[in-house]
Amino acid sequence: MREEELRQLMVGGLAGDARAHAALLRAIAPMLQAFYRRRCAGHIDIEDLVQDTLIAIHERRTSYDGRRPFTPWLYAIARYKMIDLFRRRRQTCNVAELDDILAEEGFEDVVGARLDVNRLLATLPAKQAEAIRQTKLEGHSVADHAGAAGLGESDVKVSVHRGLKALAARLTGGADGH
Repeated sequence: MREEELRQLMVGGLAGDARAHAALLRAIAPMLQAFYRRRCAGHIDIEDLVQDTLIAIHERRTSYDGRRPFTPWLYAIARYKMIDLFRRRRQTCNVAELDDILAEEGFEDVVGARLDVNRLLATLPAKQAEAIRQTKLEGHSVADHAGAAGLGESDVKVSVHRGLKALAARLTGGADGH
């Protein structure tokens, strides 16, 4: 399915159309299987991770903004589920760039629409940006980043929280987003 079809199914599901929601879950399950197979073959039970991701998508569906592309939101959740699993197991896995994933899946139009994360992080104080980059994007633990940066774990957690709050405000046009 193309990006617009997936987005419409998601929007329909949010509006209460159970058939659209079921069709969306059926359509994205093979996408998630391919996503995880390319990154984690042999490391995990892919079907379990797909099911966990489908549950997370269902639980977090109200966080989706129907005016934005669907697949970056989908793959962000998938990536976080995978990283969470590997953190719990203390394993590593090579996570390809989202641009490459989307291009391989035929979503070239979404690649051009993806937010420039580095540009957004540059709007934050350096300590907050680095804490977010290390813990949320690079997958390091709070303890690892705190030790490497010579900071306390609570300082890193506060920096991440404040930075994410500021970014959310900027993206939604909130009061802190100026």
